Amino acid sequence: MFKPVELVMFDCDGVLVDSERIAARVQVALGAELGWPLTEAEVVAQFIGRSSVSIREQIAERLGPRTADLWWDQFEERHREAVDRGLSPVEGLPEALDAISLPTCVASSGSHEKMRHTLGRTGLYERFAGRIHSATEVSRGKPAPDLFLYAARRMGVDPAACAVVEDSRPGVQAARAAGMRAFGYAGGLTPAEQLEGPGTVVFDDMRHLPGLLAAAR
Repeated sequence: MFKPVELVMFDCDGVLVDSERIAARVQVALGAELGWPLTEAEVVAQFIGRSSVSIREQIAERLGPRTADLWWDQFEERHREAVDRGLSPVEGLPEALDAISLPTCVASSGSHEKMRHTLGRTGLYERFAGRIHSATEVSRGKPAPDLFLYAARRMGVDPAACAVVEDSRPGVQAARAAGMRAFGYAGGLTPAEQLEGPGTVVFDDMRHLPGLLAAAR
């Protein structure tokens, strides 16, 4: 049973910053170079929303640990360069944040270093400084609920009073497993039907989020 929303948790990539398209493009290129041809849709299904540990395990299982290490080193370098060339907040996100009066935090599969970089490049870091949680701090990444439950404990809020904003299937699955409301943002790479499920509101415009949260209170 859900309680009135007291805390809004945001995923980072694809929810706060429009970086998933960059990540997918880099992963497709690396797959072609290193022996695992992938389409963008396959990258979304295999990698988007998952922790670096999970992604590297998949690559190692397919291509071996040495290639997985090379792949990830190259990914981090190319992703960082692409972010530095041009990264923006998700469309409508700044306006949504301005209209949300509830406490907020970030709970992402990305590392703290990565989030400092992407949120910093888009001017969003200070909005969440001190309230940023990473899957590197828990034993299991999404779709396990560990990260969201950890963030709720750190923020001192009952999971049933938390709302999670996610753009990936593993993300909404993790939110549901944690007993939290899920808001699935379908304006990115993941099709809306992959975000649908119990306790989940699917939307495609960040400017609608404040109203959806207000209705959940």
